[in-house]
Amino acid sequence: MKSLAGKVWRRITEAKPPSPYPDWPAILKNDRDLWKNALVRAKGPHVLIATSAGGFVAGAIVESALAVALTLRGAQVHILLCDELLPGCIQGMLHTTDPEEYATHGPQRRLCAQCFPPGMEMYKTLGLPVHRFSEFITTEEQASARQLSAEIPHDEIANYKLDELAVGEHALAGALRFFARGELSGEPHAEAILRRYFNAALLTTHMTRRLLRSYPFTSACFHHGIYVPQGLIGEVARQEKVRVVNWNPTYRKHCFIFSHHDTYHHTLLDEPTEGWENIAWTPEIEEETMDYLKSRWQGTKDWIWFHEKPQEELSLIAAELGVDFSRPCVGMLTNVMWDAQLHYRANAFPNMLEWVLQTIRYFESRPELQLLVRVHPAEIRGTLPSRQPIIAEIRKAFPTVPKNVFLIPPESQVSTYAAMSQCSAVIIYGTKTGVELTSMGIPTIVAGEAWIRNKGMTMDASSVEEYFKLLDALPPNEKMSPRLTERARKYAYHFFFRRMIPLSFMEPTTIGQAPYRLAIESIEQMLPGRELGLDVICDGILDGSAFVYRAELLKTEAVASV
Repeated sequence: MKSLAGKVWRRITEAKPPSPYPDWPAILKNDRDLWKNALVRAKGPHVLIATSAGGFVAGAIVESALAVALTLRGAQVHILLCDELLPGCIQGMLHTTDPEEYATHGPQRRLCAQCFPPGMEMYKTLGLPVHRFSEFITTEEQASARQLSAEIPHDEIANYKLDELAVGEHALAGALRFFARGELSGEPHAEAILRRYFNAALLTTHMTRRLLRSYPFTSACFHHGIYVPQGLIGEVARQEKVRVVNWNPTYRKHCFIFSHHDTYHHTLLDEPTEGWENIAWTPEIEEETMDYLKSRWQGTKDWIWFHEKPQEELSLIAAELGVDFSRPCVGMLTNVMWDAQLHYRANAFPNMLEWVLQTIRYFESRPELQLLVRVHPAEIRGTLPSRQPIIAEIRKAFPTVPKNVFLIPPESQVSTYAAMSQCSAVIIYGTKTGVELTSMGIPTIVAGEAWIRNKGMTMDASSVEEYFKLLDALPPNEKMSPRLTERARKYAYHFFFRRMIPLSFMEPTTIGQAPYRLAIESIEQMLPGRELGLDVICDGILDGSAFVYRAELLKTEAVASV
């Protein structure tokens, strides 16, 4: 018995864990003829699915599904994977990688074996052409990139451009993401790792240019749109006149955001207001919008949230912070320092930290106002916890924090929404929360790249001088007008219900390396007309139509059918 039990135990412990990737052979098992015919009939536009990092499971799940859906619609889909070529990439993160080892050996020592092989194994089961990075790079280009990345002064990397492509910017963003910091100073291996990302950015640029000149791609679809290698694939594609489609998962369950031309971090800032300001606004749509916004206080309808049990009781919040809500309060919401460190032309300050410190210094001279600084919970609860905490930076500059400034640390269970609802105005830099604050009628000042900027309901500062003039006018005499509040709610509906596109077959999960899994039994579920959100996404990739899910029309049709 003991021997048998030992064999069983060894079999259990030695068994491989279930793959986090979609099991395409099992899904295609009953649809072989449908899939075979789809491959034969695929004579339409050439589409590049540039997953690149096969080990980025959250990306591979969605992009393999898109590859299948686009093929079913007649597209000639090609896949792109890095085959252990790059000396630095998006898979490198300090919280899972030893920095000294990464600085010396890059991802090849440990990460590549967990990235390229499983990604390649999944994609090849589809029978679609899979291209490898190394196929489109010459030994001369590798040598040139290696030499330049070794010899260029490290302080020139961030601004380096190759043929007008922002190679250095994405390299720096990749290094900052690796360290989970907003700046590299003080990191002993920072220069070596930045040079690795710069080398990888150069290689990606050369590779992408040759690939795009080898096939008549009309569009390229891939996640993020920033960092290395995705940012450079986008840079080259735009220059080569190949339409770029970027995507990310969003807060709402089952939903994703897609954008044309560039990462949504950029495109949402300049999205034309005509696309949403004339929505036929009804009490039913307003109620749905506000119900969802209220649900975000606890995250009950989201698959990305940061508090399990937020503290909403004002008396307890006041006691924890020491704030007096009977006196004028102004809120301030930070972002994670390292996240999406890109250049934004409209920012009033060179970076978020400078904004935070100058704002606190300003309020030190306004003792009649209380400033509530809510540090983003994602600093410690996000996928990649920050290694440059805002509060530590504040205390460096202010060993004694001004008495009228109250810091809410990222670990605090204080509800951001409950605290900000007691403020006469809120100041933000890049947080998405501005969409919700304005919907609550709270006057909002924007100093950075928050998407609520340029929408006609916030006070937007594009210079330091403009910013401090807006602060001088605090506190406002009243809340936002009913007209502006309704406008804000229209945008909230557009943002959360129209720009966030639902895919019902992407089910939330707490197992594996992604917040969702592909839950389909047959590719018939992915045929045109079966899933409206998928149709919107595929149409956008194939013909450039807007990535807008017209949820209000569905509601009208539902009412008409009753």
